[in-house]
Amino acid sequence: MSKIKNIGSWFEGFINLFYPRLCQACHCFLIQNEKQICTKCLFHLPKTNFHLQEKNPVSEIFWGRVKLEYAASFFTFAKGSKYQKLIHKLKYHNLPEIGIVLGKHLGFTLQESPFYQDIDLIIPVPMHPKKMKIRGYNQAEMIAKGLSEIMKVPVYTYQLIKEKYTESQTKKRKSERWKNVEKVFKIKDNNILENQHILLVDDVVTTGATLDACANCILQIKGARVSIATLAYA
Repeated sequence: MSKIKNIGSWFEGFINLFYPRLCQACHCFLIQNEKQICTKCLFHLPKTNFHLQEKNPVSEIFWGRVKLEYAASFFTFAKGSKYQKLIHKLKYHNLPEIGIVLGKHLGFTLQESPFYQDIDLIIPVPMHPKKMKIRGYNQAEMIAKGLSEIMKVPVYTYQLIKEKYTESQTKKRKSERWKNVEKVFKIKDNNILENQHILLVDDVVTTGATLDACANCILQIKGARVSIATLAYA
């Protein structure tokens, strides 16, 4: 068994000579056991620690709009920073593994929080089938997969669906973002989500318009409670 493992390590090293594994944040070489992001970049990740604060800048976004249990983001990023580029690569450069890796780290973080101990299931913010066909995957689902692996909570991918195709929120003004996502989400089976504490997951929270629309849709279900977790806070 040890001999086979050594051969595998040797082969991986040989492949890396021609196709080097690089950190997606700083472009330095990854060492063995590092995946997508190097240890140095993970260490210097601008973490928010919002998961330890019941009231924080992310939860305040939703005050007066939707009744959430808790809301938090893993890290912040500045425009043009390597961490913003990391999210951009996750969304647009066909690198879903970034979401899974960062989702795991987010999961470890939420395990430290007293507020996220009774989560029943995880729902990623859904993507319209048209956009899914273009991109090939939903980045929020990748994050949810990483979270699920660490938190030991199931992911329910198809209970919240996006019925209407909408334009990207990225370049829209705040008021336009809210209008863009009005009444576009729908619950597939209310019974499954009754009396559940649901963790709603996305990559980035900015104005909170999309997450607000998703949460309000879920909260129409009897006994449902919603908390939010995102990788980044912009």
